Amino acid sequence: MNDKYDPEILEKICEIGRRMYNREMVAANDGNISVRLSDGAIVCTPTGVSKGFMKPEMLTIIDEKGNILRAAEGYKPSSEIKMHLRVYERRRDIQAVVHAHPPYATTFACMEKELEKPIMTEAVVSLGRVPLAPYATPSTKEVPDSIEGLVMDHNALLLSHHGALTYGESLEKAYMLMESVEFYARLLYQTETLGGAETIKGEALLKLKNLVY
Repeated sequence: MNDKYDPEILEKICEIGRRMYNREMVAANDGNISVRLSDGAIVCTPTGVSKGFMKPEMLTIIDEKGNILRAAEGYKPSSEIKMHLRVYERRRDIQAVVHAHPPYATTFACMEKELEKPIMTEAVVSLGRVPLAPYATPSTKEVPDSIEGLVMDHNALLLSHHGALTYGESLEKAYMLMESVEFYARLLYQTETLGGAETIKGEALLKLKNLVY
């Protein structure tokens, strides 16, 4: 059976949506998720639906240009799908994209501050610097254009005054990166509140950057 109709893929997207909602990474109908299938089609979450209460039949399927291939009556692709499509266009290795508004990471995005201080070993290895994309009007071409210069070199971004974007070789990896971004942002916030953390420096930092888990 063509994997675009594979119920496991559709249910996995709904499961990730519930995780995002339960961890308060999204509120109301915020956020969106997509997965690129083996035939190039893309499954994405619908607009106007809470990620915590999605059902597989609500998901839509589009082609790489954004044309709708399948959608249940009353549902249409997320208005932010243009951003996902730009990631898929530039990164053939990417199979899933996650966009959310995790509170700590979005706090930094609203302050127009990237996540760049090497204070935690795992963050250095798995994330590195999480840059800030310039402000763009949601749902417009400005959003994919804002990430254009960052997509090739990073798998996690902050979107100015908007939220966070992560992507990976699988949906699980893309989502776990979102969790890592939020945890890193929370540590930065907390350490700044306590006076600022010491950063990892010199040879120790170089060894981390060269480390592969």
